[in-house]
Amino acid sequence: MSPRKAAALRGGDRTLREHLIATAERMIAERGTAGLTVRAIAQEAGVAGGVLYNHFADKEELIALALRARATAIESGLDPLPAPGTGTVEGNLRAYVAHGLALHGRLVPALTGLIATPEVLARFAGLSDPDRDWRHRLRGYLEAERGLGRIAAGAPVDAATSMIVGACHEPVLSALFQGRGIAEPSPRYSVDDLVAAVLAGIGPREAAGPGPA
Repeated sequence: MSPRKAAALRGGDRTLREHLIATAERMIAERGTAGLTVRAIAQEAGVAGGVLYNHFADKEELIALALRARATAIESGLDPLPAPGTGTVEGNLRAYVAHGLALHGRLVPALTGLIATPEVLARFAGLSDPDRDWRHRLRGYLEAERGLGRIAAGAPVDAATSMIVGACHEPVLSALFQGRGIAEPSPRYSVDDLVAAVLAGIGPREAAGPGPA
């Protein structure tokens, strides 16, 4: 089959390449990446299997692009992250944790189907914008708040970041490893509990009073 427009595209504005990426993204959203084949994507898109190779170097490139589109779609549906110096650190961390839990809960299950194909994961990572990466932004936020004096001057920003990121991964990975449903995995702790635990380690320190006379 020649690389003509698929029947589903006639009268539309999308290119065939965009149509294939959107089709693969929808399939990932509906059923994850496990067992996702070129044949299945092509059939869903309404084209012959060989057409994909006219628009992508290989299957891995298509799936990586579809994953990036999926991540972007998820992120666009979440509330914006607060800027350093606004609101309260406690309230802002709640927003970061809620964002991270929602992002991981919807995206990580799709990524776990690719554990046996690290090349796809590497390509997906290569398509990411570091300035938009949630973990990168969380660390930058904590670092900026430390510079503003709203958390302790010696606050271990890297450790706090790892603590929050790990806590957002944990409910998803636990559900996966235990074979439970993962549509909306719930952590065993509340957002407030996690933020309180983090702030106990990085919150501003009270100035020491005068010693005994």
